[in-house]
Amino acid sequence: MTVVIREYDPTKDRLGAEEVDRVCEVGPSGTMSLYTDHLGEPLARIRNSPTYLMLVAETTGPTKQIVGLVRGTVKIVTCGKKTKRGAKISSPIYTKVGYILGLRIHPSHRRMGIGLLLVRRIEEWFKEKGSEYSYMATEKDNEASVRLFTGRCGYTKFRTPSILVHPVYAHRRRISRHVSIMQLSLSDAEALYRARFALTEFFPRDIDKVLANPLTLGTFLAVSENDYQWPGIEAFLKNTPESWAVVSVWDLDSVFRLELRGAPALWTGVAAVSRAVDRMAPWLNVPAIPNIFRSFGTWFMYGLGGKGTKKARMVRSLCAYVHNKARGRVSVLSTEVAASDPVRKAVPKWKRLSCDEDLWCLKRLGEEYSDGEVGDWTKSTSGSTIFVDPREV
Repeated sequence: MTVVIREYDPTKDRLGAEEVDRVCEVGPSGTMSLYTDHLGEPLARIRNSPTYLMLVAETTGPTKQIVGLVRGTVKIVTCGKKTKRGAKISSPIYTKVGYILGLRIHPSHRRMGIGLLLVRRIEEWFKEKGSEYSYMATEKDNEASVRLFTGRCGYTKFRTPSILVHPVYAHRRRISRHVSIMQLSLSDAEALYRARFALTEFFPRDIDKVLANPLTLGTFLAVSENDYQWPGIEAFLKNTPESWAVVSVWDLDSVFRLELRGAPALWTGVAAVSRAVDRMAPWLNVPAIPNIFRSFGTWFMYGLGGKGTKKARMVRSLCAYVHNKARGRVSVLSTEVAASDPVRKAVPKWKRLSCDEDLWCLKRLGEEYSDGEVGDWTKSTSGSTIFVDPREV
């Protein structure tokens, strides 16, 4: 069988690409599977990135069929930091990276080397765009994916962040009365992130574009003071409160929707009862299970972090605040943080849909690049924080 790898053509490939996405599971194999609905737009997950490409694998012959696809994006992110002699403040070291997501092979055409062809071709495109590294994310127990990337494509197991998912209940969640929460303007949010998060691994240099994207619903700051009055970003950075936390919210519901299929009837029945009780008696604060057995939406919380002895309380308050804003709009909230990030324990999660160790793999694309000040990033030790770009969730 001969397969041609080419760029996705939305005028003729949409239905074929949708079919490949539809038949491929997202998540661990088993009786239950998580399916993604791209809302009729296969490019939905990458079109908000600065540079992107989607490739398809198509069989030749009289009856052509799309049997595989891959999506890729290119951006500039933080990979390390440098401190000039005598300086007290470090500055970020940036590198250009390619990100592989949505590698899908039709079940009828697996184990034929199509995945390897797609990965190699997207890596070639990364190099053309000047990328020094390529990375991808997969589930730790996805043996086929891990074997392909680390075994045949030369990737290194790099980071293991945690994906935390929490349902949105009908009742409001309580927020500590000793916490003040406010929404920041775009300029203030950008200044705060650049001042406090720019040294974080994978921090996007174009954070201003991320924050200004219509899918960002807002950036919210929590401060451990009653009736705190925002003094302006310059005054805040100069005289930061003892404890604070910040989060931005991305509307994934406008990008794709999810659905959990294959759940036992008992699950769906218990979930329906819990929702009914929560609606009729919200004061009971019943942990109702949202209807994730039909198409549902989610918001993604990104740029989550803070400082101070009460940082955990600030993070919990922000999560509750976003939860209350999400009521009646989406069914689930999600975020992704470094496994060793202290805020991880403060974020509420539903264990059944969360993933304690998502696996990120990294590859250096060319030996002709100089080691520079960061050296070979693939060999660096992991830090306590990581920045997850919502454009690539």
